[in-house]
Amino acid sequence: MNRIRLLEADDAEALAAVVVRSREFLEPWEPVRPDHYFTVAGQSDVIADSLRRHAEGTLLPQVILDEAGAVVGRINLNNIVRGPFQSASVGYWLAQEAGGRGLATAAVAEIVRVAFTEEGLHRVEAGTIPENFRSQMVLRRNGFTQFGYAPRYLNIAGTWADHRLFQKLADD
Repeated sequence: MNRIRLLEADDAEALAAVVVRSREFLEPWEPVRPDHYFTVAGQSDVIADSLRRHAEGTLLPQVILDEAGAVVGRINLNNIVRGPFQSASVGYWLAQEAGGRGLATAAVAEIVRVAFTEEGLHRVEAGTIPENFRSQMVLRRNGFTQFGYAPRYLNIAGTWADHRLFQKLADD
């Protein structure tokens, strides 16, 4: 069974329920979110923007599914760049109750397969704050290697956070 599929407008209610349940769990790893984000309308807005960018070819938005096929997270190929770069970054999150079952590892494996075989990309990168050991293990299990360290890279949990930078190449 695939652990990911393309995001759909009908996913707003399920995603809103997941982000509400996991709000406190996800806060240390994500940007500060407005309260609207945690509503069905907020998730509908996120989905509409994601599907618009997908139509433009700059984003591949997916949901992560559990063993029963329920939505338990998101994974994206972000900032898809064509031409000589042929690269994207992967970002993902998983509901607290879905952790520890290999779902994130399987989702990353699937999105990397899609990136290299269906999208024709050469490189996929990812960044994690240094303390996010679980996410780093997901990346390492999928053959990513650390290639850099970016001070004050992204605003996470209200502060400019350093990030470890990882990549995987199609010919690795």
